Amino acid sequence: MQKIILASKSPRRKEIFSKLHIPFKTVGSNFKEDMTLRMPPKELAKFLSKGKAQEVAKRYPQHIVIGADTFVVLDGELLGKPRTTEVAREMLRKTSNRTVEVISGITIIEPRSQKIISKAVTSKITFRKITNEEIEGYIKTSIPLDKAGGIAVQEIGAIFVENSSGDYFNNMGLPLFETAKTLKEIGVKIL
Repeated sequence: MQKIILASKSPRRKEIFSKLHIPFKTVGSNFKEDMTLRMPPKELAKFLSKGKAQEVAKRYPQHIVIGADTFVVLDGELLGKPRTTEVAREMLRKTSNRTVEVISGITIIEPRSQKIISKAVTSKITFRKITNEEIEGYIKTSIPLDKAGGIAVQEIGAIFVENSSGDYFNNMGLPLFETAKTLKEIGVKIL
């Protein structure tokens, strides 16, 4: 079996990918994301995931490399990781009582066949009305500062989720169904 690298420093992506029960290692990508590129959201997600995968594949040319990138879209506006409490507060207010799209790009590079496969996966999350008191309490946890759209649906942020549709794991940063399907297409045995 070819060795597999998940081109990510994200503990959440590592945890999700480990559910496939296939050997892999993680290597952080040095690719610089640019969320300001003028592209449709799905194309941008694929572009960013491909950049991450290609950067790692240059260092590990004999490995299958998987890159991923996830962000939230609300009314055409891309919501990445807020990084500051002010931006997190603004994002949480915007998404309160609204439905957002979670878009992930995944790219898999298979060196033997020299295939590069990039796909975009979309899921949706509907948030209930979030009070100002809840927003302030949530920001104090620091959880929103490193999560696309400011909400970690796999943690306490789940209390704000009224409904979701699509790949459950996509909402956390790695669409597991599409990742497994694509790996099987290039000959990786899963189960």
